[in-house]
Amino acid sequence: MRSILEIVHQKALDLWTKEGILDETITVTAAPLSVKEAIGTPEGTDFPIQKGKEKLMEANFRDARGQAFTDNYGNYAGTLREIAALPLENNYHRAVFISTMNAVCRSLGMTRNTVHCRDTGPAECARGVFQYIDDYYGKGRVTIIGFQPTLAQAVSSGTEVRLVDLDPDNIGQTKRGVLIEGGEATNDAIDWADLLLVTGTTLANSSIDLFLTGKPVLFYGTTIAGAASLMGWNRYCPQSS
Repeated sequence: MRSILEIVHQKALDLWTKEGILDETITVTAAPLSVKEAIGTPEGTDFPIQKGKEKLMEANFRDARGQAFTDNYGNYAGTLREIAALPLENNYHRAVFISTMNAVCRSLGMTRNTVHCRDTGPAECARGVFQYIDDYYGKGRVTIIGFQPTLAQAVSSGTEVRLVDLDPDNIGQTKRGVLIEGGEATNDAIDWADLLLVTGTTLANSSIDLFLTGKPVLFYGTTIAGAASLMGWNRYCPQSS
């Protein structure tokens, strides 16, 4: 059975082929952004990117930008055909492909909000998340996958929450009022929840298959922008540009 990433990759390749852009001479580049370039100066200092655990890769295609969070970053330049041929076996290649896909989907008018919000954006995003969940999914227990500080605080203020994260510095700690559990709690936390609020970074680290179990899923963040459009997934990312 194909993985979710393989299905997304095929959809992107089919799109690029249909649009006749695989062999264009336009290049796509991706480069790691500094903390200030990526998110400015948000309220709080506990975002993963501020701790140096992850960086944003940014692809530029024509006049559009697309991003992806990753813990394995660097520079890349190549045609869409070359990028489509990259083996998606490590976080670096996956981040190159995903940021490229986001930029191309943005350029083709298929998706918006592909550039991470800055400064007060994360706090503004969090202020609306619980109402969004209530409007679209109703009241219920939420398991959050990935520690995004302001979202964790906002959702836990309105309902029961469990939070799973893979950063060993976070596991076992209570942050923003939520106890952070490790990966070993994933299956139990999924079974417990009525809704999964899942970081788009799960696509870049190839763990996304764990969370598409048939339960309602709301993805958040810019990393999954293009894939959400191609796959018809619901995504919450109102403050990104």
